[in-house]
Amino acid sequence: MTRLDAHVIVLVRKNMRRILKWAGLSLLGLLVIAFALGCYFMGSPRDLYGFLRFALPQWHKGDLKVGDAAPDAPLLALDGQSSFYIHDHIGQKPLVLIFGSYT
Repeated sequence: MTRLDAHVIVLVRKNMRRILKWAGLSLLGLLVIAFALGCYFMGSPRDLYGFLRFALPQWHKGDLKVGDAAPDAPLLALDGQSSFYIHDHIGQKPLVLIFGSYT
């Protein structure tokens, strides 16, 4: 190995370190931005953690189509105490299902 080859190897290593450092810092910056946006849209870091920990792994595309019958499930009434099944109210008054929170 000549002296020139050794010098070239040193320069390549320095450039690789510089590139890896900037790539790592860029990735870290993107993660911080993603975290900040997630906290903003979810409400707080705790809500973002809950979403990533519990909701995201069980998020899947359902197989219901427009016009399909709703699956029978126990639902909590607006009073927060009593519950009922969907099939108990089908064919009577219109039934409105609200998914989400208004707080």
